[in-house]
Amino acid sequence: MDIPGLSTALANVSLQNQVSTAVLSKALDSNENLGASLINMMDRSMELSVNPAVGGNFDMYI
Repeated sequence: MDIPGLSTALANVSLQNQVSTAVLSKALDSNENLGASLINMMDRSMELSVNPAVGGNFDMYI
């Protein structure tokens, strides 16, 4: 039985799990930020849809 090899393999597996968890956490944070931005954008577009004529036309005299 190769104890040092087994120990190294288990340490590598543990490190891989920690790295994948950290990457997943970063991806989750990024998706939360994107979702918040999307909600903010939808809120602004809803404000414009309530009064669609406001700011759509302007009178210009030459």
